[in-house]
Amino acid sequence: MASRKPLIAGNWKMFKTCPEAETTSRQLVERVGDVSSVDIMIAPPFTALAVVSKAIEGSSMELGAQNLYWEKEGAFTGEVSAPMIASAGCRYVIIGHSERRQFFGETDAGVNKKIQAAFEASLIPVVCVGETEPERDSGKTFSVLDKQIQEGLKDLNLNTSNPPVIAYEPVWAIGTGKTAQPEQAQEAHAYIRKLISQGFGDELASAIRILYGGSVKPGNIAELMALPDIDGALVGGASLKPETFSEIIHYRT
Repeated sequence: MASRKPLIAGNWKMFKTCPEAETTSRQLVERVGDVSSVDIMIAPPFTALAVVSKAIEGSSMELGAQNLYWEKEGAFTGEVSAPMIASAGCRYVIIGHSERRQFFGETDAGVNKKIQAAFEASLIPVVCVGETEPERDSGKTFSVLDKQIQEGLKDLNLNTSNPPVIAYEPVWAIGTGKTAQPEQAQEAHAYIRKLISQGFGDELASAIRILYGGSVKPGNIAELMALPDIDGALVGGASLKPETFSEIIHYRT
């Protein structure tokens, strides 16, 4: 895995009230708050960002948001900007998650604007890409990834000092219990790294972390992490329980 430090990220989606998020965060701090072998990020709902930020303060864990809007401020009722997220204590922000694309009409052009806004606020974007089951079945996986990477990262000034994170999440494996076979995951990750190399150079391609997302659990994390182009995981349901998420984080032991 070269010198890329693994990142294990938990996406809590639309789960947990503020008290629930605080309790879960404190339990995670007890279990993994001093882990240094991997980077750890948790992304609670917007409402719980400030609470979780305080709960994990002083630990090795870092905070992420699940989305943002690309304008800094304005008459955009219901939206949250990158500076607002940063001020709540976030270092990361998830952009372009398949559920945002599927249920809320998120486009590659919108993803591109959001990534730029994240960088301007000194946030690290976790950019999600991946194909649906019909797209995989019809042999379109690579063309889908090509479009999402090319258009999502278009005209961005990416560098090795603060690279984005890419998360490959085959849509057919999210919340379904299905996981891409190791060879499928590695093939997709290697292809994404090749696209980054072609578009931005070998140095960035070597530095960028590519996470796998899609029904990651304690029973499959070690096998996934053994693959050369998988640098971590974007964990959904299994990140909601401290005991399960901590097992994933401790995959090396």
